[in-house]
Amino acid sequence: MGRRDGVRLKNVDSMHTIMPLMYPNRCDNEAFITEIIDITNINKYLEKKNADNPVYKYKLFQVIVVTMLKVLTLRPKMNRFITRQRLYQRNEVSAAFTIKKIFADESDEALASIHAKPDDTLDSIHDQIYKQVSFCRSDAKDPSTESMDFLNKLPDWLLQFVGFIARIADRHGWMPKSVIETDPYQHAIVLTNLGSIKLHAGYHHLTNWGTCSVFVVIGDIRKRKFMDEEGNETLKDSVEINLIIDERIADGYYYSRTIQLLKKLLENPELLDRPLSEDVEF
Repeated sequence: MGRRDGVRLKNVDSMHTIMPLMYPNRCDNEAFITEIIDITNINKYLEKKNADNPVYKYKLFQVIVVTMLKVLTLRPKMNRFITRQRLYQRNEVSAAFTIKKIFADESDEALASIHAKPDDTLDSIHDQIYKQVSFCRSDAKDPSTESMDFLNKLPDWLLQFVGFIARIADRHGWMPKSVIETDPYQHAIVLTNLGSIKLHAGYHHLTNWGTCSVFVVIGDIRKRKFMDEEGNETLKDSVEINLIIDERIADGYYYSRTIQLLKKLLENPELLDRPLSEDVEF
């Protein structure tokens, strides 16, 4: 019985066949990559995008979300996952993140997700995020939160049994489609914008639950020194972006080229006005 969220890859080189057998847990195979990005061009780009005063302004977070979606579209090995020691290619490009309803200690969090299409651009993803944020910050509850609220009311013994069954279903790809669509750890990538709550970028572990192979942590905007080719230093607005990746899904060279593409897109954000599937030279 196949999985509904991915296709098993069978013609895999020996190393990437053996590694999951030796190291079966995703949390034991984390690679950590950190990049400091000069956001001068992004600031200019956002200023132009917001010149018409849209109802929901274009922001750095949206640029990073769309950049990652384009990276996963053009670098398909980044959109793979390993479960039960087998390598799968995910059926879609998707991203998930949490939204704080209001910035207060007592405020609840809601889950948002983007299911991207090859012809999506920054504009179409921006509109999707706006709808998600508006819904999540309303009194309505997203399906994941409603499900968790229901489960939280079950007797402890029954909740433990449901958790046991859920772990089996997760490992074998038997989770209902509704769960896959709304559970953040069933997505290709999870993002957290720590900069929105005035924190520096840090580390966030992957999970053995679900299929997510890439976690992105975004820090706060800070002035940092950048040096040009002549050795002159200039203070510029910048952001730290940390990626935690399951090292078993590709090799170091593939990751290096992927980071080159990520930096190319963030340094030239106008490329995000083009479809996700449109190639980029880097």
